[in-house]
Amino acid sequence: MRPIWTLFLFIGGVFMAGALLAPWLYWSVQWSADAGPWFAEMARQPFHRFVHRAMLGLAVPGLWLLARHSGIHSWRQVGLWRSPRAGRQFACGLVIGFLSLAVVAWLALAFDARAWKSHLSPAFLGENLASAALTALAVGTLEEILFRGALFSGLRRGEQWMSALLTSSVLYALVHFFKRVEWTERITWYSGVELLGQMLGGFIEPHSLIPGFIVLLLVGIILALAYQKTGALWFSIGAHAGWIFWLKLYGALTVEHSAAWESFWGTSKLTDGWIAALVLVVPLLLLWDSTRLRSSNVRVA
Repeated sequence: MRPIWTLFLFIGGVFMAGALLAPWLYWSVQWSADAGPWFAEMARQPFHRFVHRAMLGLAVPGLWLLARHSGIHSWRQVGLWRSPRAGRQFACGLVIGFLSLAVVAWLALAFDARAWKSHLSPAFLGENLASAALTALAVGTLEEILFRGALFSGLRRGEQWMSALLTSSVLYALVHFFKRVEWTERITWYSGVELLGQMLGGFIEPHSLIPGFIVLLLVGIILALAYQKTGALWFSIGAHAGWIFWLKLYGALTVEHSAAWESFWGTSKLTDGWIAALVLVVPLLLLWDSTRLRSSNVRVA
């Protein structure tokens, strides 16, 4: 079976299995609520979080199995290998990711689309800076291993690398558009499936998809192209971390100042306005024509 069809079967299986597993996880936690403070805290979590965690819990080992099925058997094949260029590639990616969204944030503030929150204490700033930095490194590393190291690497072994790049980038963008749904009905064995149907509604809301989907598609293309050119994940992890850093800070430190041209400037999400798409075209073009990154058109074995 071609990798692309294996991927679609995998995605459908994870969604459906996670939705069916979620009620049983919810009931198990409720039954264990008296076992300790941790269980009591978990028992108070809303049902939709159990659906998300069930899917994630199945997706992570599932992607590992998918990668193995595609012929990926080592961390080197995922893109995590020691190289004299590793530190430089990571730093270069970090600078590009940080500066690109910093430009978006600066323009929104300069043109009064957003404003700094009042009463930003040093303690509040320090806490948010530390939290953003840690989250950026953790999320950047994990998502690059999953989407570029496992998904893109697996797809390009059975497809042309450009087709694999586009497919993995589309999927990367789409998974960020699950609609946030609060479940208030009685929980039955099929409640997870019903909730999943409502969550998928976010994929057909034009105001949610455009331009946010285009921005995230550009992000996915940049990250996959960097991996293709360097043969490693270090540049992609750095760029991803730089973007996540600003995504965490922007909503925490700024507020909406003018609702005018929201589709252009975006909201507190930072990546849901046309200005972000325009800015990200620049690093994409620079990366596409770059001769300073080692070309890696030959697949890494």
